[in-house]
Amino acid sequence: MKKCVRLYYSGIEVRELRRSIKFYRSLGLKISHRGTIAHGGKYVHMRNPSTDQSLELNWYPKRSCFYQRYKNESELDHIGFVVDDAENWFKVLVRRGARSAAKPFGDESETLADVNDPDGI
Repeated sequence: MKKCVRLYYSGIEVRELRRSIKFYRSLGLKISHRGTIAHGGKYVHMRNPSTDQSLELNWYPKRSCFYQRYKNESELDHIGFVVDDAENWFKVLVRRGARSAAKPFGDESETLADVNDPDGI
């Protein structure tokens, strides 16, 4: 059985969500999805209408487990992949040496999970 894995988007950490949305809109990106994460952070998916590329803007409050003092060069927050079974892939990647960053969470429409690669990314 061939398993589904495809690169979906990259996520960057931003200091001011509104300012970043305005900037990326000026480059032609459109908001496709936005929401609040259980730890209080906010995210905005922005899609390029002429390609299938997507950029996720992430803002984390100080109480968030993902918060870190913002410094230049720490902006690349994560890279997102679409998989056929997020819970299973989470277990597989941890067995292969990834560290758990956030266990699978979500709802019936989408399940997310976060792991750090061997270098902590």
